[in-house]
Amino acid sequence: MKTLIVLACVMLSANAFAECATNARGETVCGNGQTAGGYNRNTGTAWSSQTNQNGVRTTQTNRGGEAKTMNGKGVVHGPGGTTCYRTANSHGCK
Repeated sequence: MKTLIVLACVMLSANAFAECATNARGETVCGNGQTAGGYNRNTGTAWSSQTNQNGVRTTQTNRGGEAKTMNGKGVVHGPGGTTCYRTANSHGCK
């Protein structure tokens, strides 16, 4: 199952996998600025990320989470239905 998820990330961001590195936490991270993907073998979490023409980055995980962020602000929808936000003046979850 994990292999299938990693292959899906490869197909979604094929151009991003030209520049990959393993960081100090054991995560394999790849990216070219517009698309990115990675896999953390310690937690079994795979993710892919894309930036649209307005600069909004959308990140999805294999566990069902999705985040939309820009300039340090954004909204995160968790797999259990939790929604969290961060603005310039506040942050919180529902």
